[in-house]
Amino acid sequence: MDLFSRSWTALRTAVAELDDSDFAQPSGCTGWLVRDLVCHLVIDAQDVLITLVTPAETEPTRNAVTYWEVAETPPTGDDPLDALIVRLAAAYEEPWLLKFHLDDVGSAAGRAAELADPDLRVSTRDVVLTAGDYLSAYVLEWTLHHLDLIAHLPDAPQPPADGLARTRQMLEEIAGTAFPASFSDSDALLVGTGRRAPTAAEEAELGELAVKLPLVLG
Repeated sequence: MDLFSRSWTALRTAVAELDDSDFAQPSGCTGWLVRDLVCHLVIDAQDVLITLVTPAETEPTRNAVTYWEVAETPPTGDDPLDALIVRLAAAYEEPWLLKFHLDDVGSAAGRAAELADPDLRVSTRDVVLTAGDYLSAYVLEWTLHHLDLIAHLPDAPQPPADGLARTRQMLEEIAGTAFPASFSDSDALLVGTGRRAPTAAEEAELGELAVKLPLVLG
């Protein structure tokens, strides 16, 4: 849960430090500008708040790793929900409004996470898991979206190293095998989730794992 807080704080801080012009840059999410991604983070923060106050009585059906499902095809940006995010982001008009809303809702989500009982069972997306596992799953969400945020912003701060390492570990558990040791955590995540194509040398190192990629998480 501490890693959730560090990852989330780092991501929100990175957004807060963006210049207005950065919001019009492409993000690492197909079809989304940085402003669209930030709008998505507002929705994510709302989801965290909703889930943490939606207790469940039944036994957990997922954990931090099995919470994630692997889709058959990469996103195209044409999904109705993805398209809605673009329209919502455009409605903000001024970047400072998006920053303000993310800081407002995001801070609340961060406080709710700090106050949550890690053993509390919560329900979301028709599954049940402990609050601790749910927040651990979101380390992957925050870390990947931090990489998306700075995909075309080379001077922006990187995600926390321990968040990158934990996200790589979760992705390897989902894949059922480890990425080559020569891959940095960032490269393993970018290549593993299809955010960039592997180089010829990387593909050779991946071996049989290359056939499983990309792992499109949702």
